[in-house]
Amino acid sequence: MDPVKLSICIPTYNRARFLENALGRFIESYQIPFSFEIVISDNASTDNTREIVETFAGKGLPIRYFRQLENRGVDANLGSAFRHAAGAYAIYLADDDMLAVDGLVEAIAYLDRNPALSACYAPWHVHNEVEGRDTELFYQIDADTKFDKDEFERLFAFIVERHIFPEIGIYRTGALRTSWLPRHFAYWAFSNLAHFLESGGVAFLKKPFYRQVIQSKLGRDRPQAGHDELLTAWDRYRGGLEYFLHVGAKRGALRMTPDRRTARDAQIRHFTSMRMAVAMRMWAAKKDYVKAYEIYTRMALAGFEHHPTARQLKDSLPLMVAVQTLAWQVNAAAEVNRVILHGVDSPSSLEGLLRELGLRQDIAVVAPAPELEPTEIARTAVFVVAENDRQQFLAQGYSPNLVLCESDIVGNVVV
Repeated sequence: MDPVKLSICIPTYNRARFLENALGRFIESYQIPFSFEIVISDNASTDNTREIVETFAGKGLPIRYFRQLENRGVDANLGSAFRHAAGAYAIYLADDDMLAVDGLVEAIAYLDRNPALSACYAPWHVHNEVEGRDTELFYQIDADTKFDKDEFERLFAFIVERHIFPEIGIYRTGALRTSWLPRHFAYWAFSNLAHFLESGGVAFLKKPFYRQVIQSKLGRDRPQAGHDELLTAWDRYRGGLEYFLHVGAKRGALRMTPDRRTARDAQIRHFTSMRMAVAMRMWAAKKDYVKAYEIYTRMALAGFEHHPTARQLKDSLPLMVAVQTLAWQVNAAAEVNRVILHGVDSPSSLEGLLRELGLRQDIAVVAPAPELEPTEIARTAVFVVAENDRQQFLAQGYSPNLVLCESDIVGNVVV
């Protein structure tokens, strides 16, 4: 049997209709001019995934199917697909994403011409399948760029200066065996890149060979993993870059004098802050202003409070964070089913904002204050504008920590 050129590795879990769509493209639209296999690692799906696989295998697709005995988690299941890859090269394909075949063919030819490379990467198309169009590139490079084995210094500068994310790659399977490793606090794309660079050279190609589908014609029944990363992973981005530098330094490929250490730390801080700005904007778009504010405080301390996103949100953060904090405090109090708004100019407007920012629907908002029985008072929170107004509610028996003043909340939002 002739050796397989490329292993296309698809991890999946309870995604039969998406997998069916992905496998259909190999028959209907992909024209791959060399031998390939499709390695599917099924993370113990309970739907009809196996039936879909058997149907397409019966149509002649070169599928190798493996099924976990139980759900091992996303990372382990991707590792499973890679471990079973038998081709000269391997590429990951999410079951709701697409290959850009022209770029894929050119990338494989590039690797064939450069046998010293262990991996090549490229920016990827962000794709709207409903409209049938690419919307943007996740990042851009000017020209194909090759880095020799152990060229940590130059590659680090390339990543942080151009804001490169080495997430979509084609890997030589000999290097994949020793370079795709579990990491928890160091972002995998940067930590794995360090080991690929130890195994051989790596290249970043200008032409994409992958499409990330952000809007599928089948809808979407899970969040975008990449978007989730952006919302929460900036510390792991930092950890991944630090890991990359650590490996280079320990292998003798990087000099880490005190001055160089300080300069590289500043580069990492800048890179991380740019990702934090994206996360802050996305949390604000989700109307989670408390999280956006937390990110703002870290950006401000790092010297990035004048970043355009930070400036745009700065004026609105105090009010939105305060209202969301009030909603959270009332929601969190067991058995509280009412909040009184006292001294508020427009109770209906504040109620609307409280609802928008998370106040539970089963909690009534009332103004002015009604006369309540002691059992009802025990289940009521109060918001007062003026500190002096607290006393009248305390005198009626309201719980001291459920009578909240504007200054109690707004004073803790420091911008």
